[in-house]
Amino acid sequence: MKLLGHVDSLKSQTSIKFAAFIFISVASFYLGKHWSDGSRQLIFFSRQSPSGTTSSSSSIALSPNLNKEFNVSALIDTPEPPRSAKSEGKWASGSLKAPPPPPEFKIYGIVDENGTMSDKFEIGEFDTDLVENWDNGTEVEAETGKEEVRSTFRVKKFGFCGENMREYIPCLDNVEAIKRLKSTERGERFERHCPEKGKGLNCLVPAPKGYCPPIPWPRSRDEVWFNNVPHTRLVEDKGGQNWISRKGKDKFKFPGGGTQFIHGADQYLNQISKMVPDITFGHHIRVVLDVGCGVASFGAYLMSRNVITMSVAPKDVHENQIQFALERGVPAMVAAFATRRLLYPSQAFDLIHCSRCRINWTRDDGILLLEVNRMLRAGGYFAWAAQPVYKHEEALEEQWEEMLNLTTRLCWNLVKKEGYIAIWQKPLDNSCYLSREAGTSPPLCDQDDDPDNVWYVDLKACISRLPENGYGANVAPWPARLQIPPDRLQSIQIDSYIARKELFRAESKYWNEIVDSYVRALHWKKFQLRNVLDMRASFGGFAAAIIENQLDAWVLNVVPISGPNTLPVIYDRGLIGVMHDWCEPFDTYPRTYDFLHAAGLFSIERKRCNMSTIMLEMDRILRPGGRVYIRDSLDVMDELEDIAKAMGWRPTLRDTSEGPHASYRILTCDKRHG
Repeated sequence: MKLLGHVDSLKSQTSIKFAAFIFISVASFYLGKHWSDGSRQLIFFSRQSPSGTTSSSSSIALSPNLNKEFNVSALIDTPEPPRSAKSEGKWASGSLKAPPPPPEFKIYGIVDENGTMSDKFEIGEFDTDLVENWDNGTEVEAETGKEEVRSTFRVKKFGFCGENMREYIPCLDNVEAIKRLKSTERGERFERHCPEKGKGLNCLVPAPKGYCPPIPWPRSRDEVWFNNVPHTRLVEDKGGQNWISRKGKDKFKFPGGGTQFIHGADQYLNQISKMVPDITFGHHIRVVLDVGCGVASFGAYLMSRNVITMSVAPKDVHENQIQFALERGVPAMVAAFATRRLLYPSQAFDLIHCSRCRINWTRDDGILLLEVNRMLRAGGYFAWAAQPVYKHEEALEEQWEEMLNLTTRLCWNLVKKEGYIAIWQKPLDNSCYLSREAGTSPPLCDQDDDPDNVWYVDLKACISRLPENGYGANVAPWPARLQIPPDRLQSIQIDSYIARKELFRAESKYWNEIVDSYVRALHWKKFQLRNVLDMRASFGGFAAAIIENQLDAWVLNVVPISGPNTLPVIYDRGLIGVMHDWCEPFDTYPRTYDFLHAAGLFSIERKRCNMSTIMLEMDRILRPGGRVYIRDSLDVMDELEDIAKAMGWRPTLRDTSEGPHASYRILTCDKRHG
């Protein structure tokens, strides 16, 4: 009986367990079927024993999904959960805010949102400034002849311009713009009128037939090749004044005279020094401006006295005078006293000279002489050699009185008048200006006027104030001033302030070491370097290094408008320079420089203009046989090298002294075409 009772007990426990299992299975199946309606259905798997056989204590429930195929990728998505009727009511009532629509998926390439290739795509936005002038820009060339695809920068080869553009200066020969001028009575036609953006130079300016390598300095001071500047009008107009004459059939000769000094510039310079003993050329007088320079004999003969002269004249009836000056190897620029400030800083020149320069200094209440006053250093001299100084005709005497009256109101002191030369001196400070009677004209300029702001700035009928701290007046004599940090270094708008003098000295040392290495390793003294242009000059360290290494060359330091205006520092060092925007053409004739130097220029200016625009302008102003050194970051070198090849240059990419892993390279180029 006990055994039977024990067996019955076991049967009842097994029945209870079996019944519970059946109940759980049915309940799970029911719930699974109920929840799967209208949504993804549940998939059931049988539970197996570790041996792999189905356990006897478990039943298998067949899912309603048996024999159905499923898109497994759909399980990866995160779809919006189903909305119940109750939740729909909440959206409608506004108690819950509807989620924002997903952002529109824009494709900017040929890979779609699933990572597969597609030919349906949209073009992204682009910068129109970077795609101007397609003919001369860089273009991508795909080579598909092989299995691999190679993308490289390729620039179409540039052709030559027409023969009528041999002496083309884009911003001064823009005939269409000059025709549109409302007035030309104040010399507006001689100022800059650049071509519109995208309509600039698109070809290589050719040299004249029979062009020869320039005669080296100092012989070039006295003679140049006829074929290089084949124009005889100056010989016809000025031959009797000892400006220029023909020497045989193949050369021009320069006797060294001028309209007011027909017996030669040397004698004329001696006369000026005797008149005012404080005018010590090459000592206190280092930087000079010669206005209406002719063929620049005044500046040419000052070079032997350690004076560097910026010779300027407009492209007028004597249109080739600046071209002759540069062919001789003398610093010169095309510039005009008209309606805008000249592109030189305040207190730039120790002496400004005008010998029969054909400028009416007293017109418009002396606005042109006020521009001279702005550029003249405090304590500097203005020398005027002209007919009103020495002739006693009524009209000329009246002009002299007007000049005396104007210079007195400018607080200039007439130091000496002798023969046909009159010399004035500018005051050292503002004390005389402030002591004038109230209402005296011209007035002082406003306190907020920046006398160093010159890029496309109109002339102002006011007297530029001198700095109260004496900056600009206290420069050291030459040659010490070349390496002494000037006072105006502190007024330059750059990030550094405390360490500016250290920065100045570091830049000078940096360029001196580099130029010294060029002289030794690249044999610069064997090159015919005479006319040199530094396209991004900073404090003029490169030009100073040229002098320190005793290279017989002069450097025009260009300060781009895209950076700080360091021109006052350059002039205080005893160097010359000019403000310029390299997105526009430069004011000089073609073939006027032997060497162009550009350090860090393109990596900055490419953000503003097409690099091929700058390179074409460099080709225009570079002489055949001239050289270019571009020191810049790696990311611009490939394109620059391709542009150089497209212009017919011979480029060579070199490592800097830092080695092959440096982020900078040097691209040296030789211009071979004529």
